[in-house]
Amino acid sequence: MADQKDEFLDDIETAEMDEAIDAQDIDEVAMAVEQVVAERDEYKDKFMRALADAENARKRAAKDRSEAQAYGGTRIARDLLPVYDNLNRALAAASDAEGEGAVALIEGVQLTLKELLNVFERHGVQRVTPEVGDRFDPKMHEAMFEAPLPGTKAGDIIQVSAEGFMLHDRLLRPAQVGVSSTPG
Repeated sequence: MADQKDEFLDDIETAEMDEAIDAQDIDEVAMAVEQVVAERDEYKDKFMRALADAENARKRAAKDRSEAQAYGGTRIARDLLPVYDNLNRALAAASDAEGEGAVALIEGVQLTLKELLNVFERHGVQRVTPEVGDRFDPKMHEAMFEAPLPGTKAGDIIQVSAEGFMLHDRLLRPAQVGVSSTPG
């Protein structure tokens, strides 16, 4: 009977050890699962951030491409504005001249000016042409001088020195104007 008792105690000890080992294994497995889940969440977060960064870069590149297409000719358009001004001055000076040669010169300058305006139009360059009596707009006009003029209100345009130009919705050059300083 002593042998059976010893055997029985051994079985109990083995079962208790198995339970202790099983509980330890379960704790280790649970910790490993938690670690894997945390690692997964970290990688998921990094993936989502990288995806958002890639989308932002795509949108930024599309915007840059769009702006370059629309406003890429800004420098050359600004460089051509004095050509427009000089052609207008040539027309003004030539209109005083007489003779057959003057008529041909005027016609040639008018055709050149018309073609330059057609090129501007094709590329989105529009003239800003204020009239005498319009209100001064600092976003579109540059005041070259200010003078009192009877019959006008302060801030009225009294003279247009040069036309302004816009490229799409951006100002290339403000219209150069004289402004009344007479209080209204």
